[in-house]
Amino acid sequence: MSESPPLPRKWPKRLLRIGLIMIGAYLLLLIPGGSPPVPESPGERPFVWDQDARWEAYEKQFLAARAAGCESLESDLEARMAFTLTLLQEIDSLQLPPTDQRFRDLEQQFFGLAPMIGACEDGLGYYLQLYSKLRETTKSQSQQWDMNSREARETLYRLLYGGRAAAEEVMLQVSPENWDALTPGKNEPSATPMAHIHGVDIHSGDILVSRGGAAASALISRGNDFPGNFSHVALVHIDEQTQAPSIIEAHIELGVAIADLNQYLEDKKLRVLVLRPRADLPAIQSDPMLPHKAATYALEEANNRHIPYDFAMDFKDPHAKFCSEVAYDAYHQKGLDLWMGISTISSEGLVNWLSAIGVTNFETHEPADLEYDPQLTVVAEWRNLETLFDDHVDNAVIDLMLEGADAGDELEYAHLTLPLVRLAKAYSWIVNQFGGVGPVPEGMNAVTALKIQRFSERHAEIKAQVLESAQNFQTKEGYLPPYWELIRQTRQMIK
Repeated sequence: MSESPPLPRKWPKRLLRIGLIMIGAYLLLLIPGGSPPVPESPGERPFVWDQDARWEAYEKQFLAARAAGCESLESDLEARMAFTLTLLQEIDSLQLPPTDQRFRDLEQQFFGLAPMIGACEDGLGYYLQLYSKLRETTKSQSQQWDMNSREARETLYRLLYGGRAAAEEVMLQVSPENWDALTPGKNEPSATPMAHIHGVDIHSGDILVSRGGAAASALISRGNDFPGNFSHVALVHIDEQTQAPSIIEAHIELGVAIADLNQYLEDKKLRVLVLRPRADLPAIQSDPMLPHKAATYALEEANNRHIPYDFAMDFKDPHAKFCSEVAYDAYHQKGLDLWMGISTISSEGLVNWLSAIGVTNFETHEPADLEYDPQLTVVAEWRNLETLFDDHVDNAVIDLMLEGADAGDELEYAHLTLPLVRLAKAYSWIVNQFGGVGPVPEGMNAVTALKIQRFSERHAEIKAQVLESAQNFQTKEGYLPPYWELIRQTRQMIK
């Protein structure tokens, strides 16, 4: 057998040339690019409870109530509930400014009931009803307030967000059989097409405000001057003939898309709030079908053109849309402007982080703030009872990560993988041209994708440690750690 002829001498040079080209290309793709300028914050100040002593006192009251037993607390508990209800009825009968002392008294009374209800869980159902009444009364009062005033925002936040926080602390301490995932609100009248969905009458034009299970969802919820519970907004359209619901929403991966009910629910939801425009609004009285027309506008626009995701969070430019903008623009086109109180993001660390991932507007529309709009009624609230504690842990981890951002922590990323992700971005761009979805979302660059990935990984690392610490606490103390204890534990993990 004859031997193969030797390779021509030019092959080693050709291989070397190819290798050098590949190394050069890798090094070029490794260049991070310039950082975007950091816009100025709105100059507001984030809300801070700063009441650690108060929370610790409630925890001690809970332990004392648990030791005393429900029978010894029954008369005191009934008296406190009756007083809180009387105070609510008094407020309901008046028109008060947000600075009125009765709102602070109501907050104190409602919070003060929580330790006793946590120890006497049979009262949970009534406590949740009391919260629904508190929310309805507070939102009714706010109809005459200036929603961009600090006093109005703080009063609404303390009672609505604070009241929910108190109710959920109680829920986490009682037996699961006493929980009810669905908390009814007010069944606001509506003339638009309707479908009965999971125990709730949903009308065309209703707005679903929800919380996802991802780390980014927790960041959206908490990344606000008034940290909230919600990260996503969707608009419901009900077909006039078939009563079939369609959900119009904006996804980071897809842009604006239309989902049926099953597809909407398949995305992990920790909680959902159903909101509906008040029937007595002048715009609704003039045209009772306005919400349905807004939903139809959103549905037809999503069907007729590709609407990319708006990473800049600019609600004034409808070319691209983030989730809140889907509902805002649809109603705006029909003459009703939502978010009477503009959302602001002022924390220096948070502004730095968000600007690093493409946000340029820090006076915008945050999902959590839509709850406070007095034009909207809360129809119902649903919580995933199996993941409620996870929701609280996610919040605690994000709150402490944002403390680090204020102290100078930056969003990091795996720099050596940047060339590969840039190639994935190029592939994604090609796929996007044919209507597909690539591994890197449209409108997101490779560096941002890597930063979000590392942020999610870091959140998961801390969360795993906090969950283990919380389990140890429960084993030792006999109850789940409340939120302020989760904050303390998380702070230890991050040090």
